[in-house]
Amino acid sequence: MTTKKKKKNSADNSFAAIEKKIDKKATDAHEMKPSEAVSSEGGTMSESLIMVRNLEKHYGELHALDGVSMNIEKGEVVVIIGPSGSGKSTFLRSLNLLEVPTSGEIIFEGVNMLDKHVDINVHRQKMGMVFQHFNLFPHMTIMKNVTIGPMKLLKVSKEEAEKRATELLKRVGLADRANAYPSQLSGGQKQRIAIVRALCMQPDVMLFDEPTSALDPEMVGEVLEVMKSLAKEGMTMAVVTHEMGFAKEVADRVVFMADGKILETGSPEEIFSNPKTEKAKQFLASVLS
Repeated sequence: MTTKKKKKNSADNSFAAIEKKIDKKATDAHEMKPSEAVSSEGGTMSESLIMVRNLEKHYGELHALDGVSMNIEKGEVVVIIGPSGSGKSTFLRSLNLLEVPTSGEIIFEGVNMLDKHVDINVHRQKMGMVFQHFNLFPHMTIMKNVTIGPMKLLKVSKEEAEKRATELLKRVGLADRANAYPSQLSGGQKQRIAIVRALCMQPDVMLFDEPTSALDPEMVGEVLEVMKSLAKEGMTMAVVTHEMGFAKEVADRVVFMADGKILETGSPEEIFSNPKTEKAKQFLASVLS
């Protein structure tokens, strides 16, 4: 067997393992509503796409998340800011259980994600995730990278998957790179492909974990433009970023975190023009100077 075939089989096997889990009936998922909504975060139980209640995360003695509660409404763009080590990425990755919280509740589309009876993979595929690094399969073409998920996990036909992928690649200005390999793309192009890959799964929410932090400065803008277009079209988004200009322009709500807690939440104007806590003032002074 050639090296190329071995790599292909390895990738197919990894997806097969996920596919096997997803094929389980989702009827085990217990729908659980929290006893009350958090009024200060906006939204109600009936309209919030994601509801987080009293989320805790411990890494040994490190208290990474300390009683975090938040609602994310359908169509809302929530931008999470704060100093390094504040718990931003831990919180974001907890939403689809890439990080498993120590305690608390995460209610996504009426389902308690932390219920032991829930098949997390069934619900995780509705959450698109874009990381700092692109995590593309290096031995696959761009078209294969963005269609393998829908074909394997959603049982979409190759024709349908490639049609949607082509439309999305056109949208991000990379239709001509469909047959290229990741090594032939710039960092900004790879991140745009990572966004397309997530969108091909037709998610209900997109999670962005510092998507521009690994890019050269001249490539940041092209990725942010794609994210801005998604926001304008009504995609629900939770974004951890250090791009304050993006937060000011696109966010419906800005959340400031420090020491594993949400210290402030409000509109971009409220947070950037009139921060209330000393830590928020110090952070914004350092990043906006």
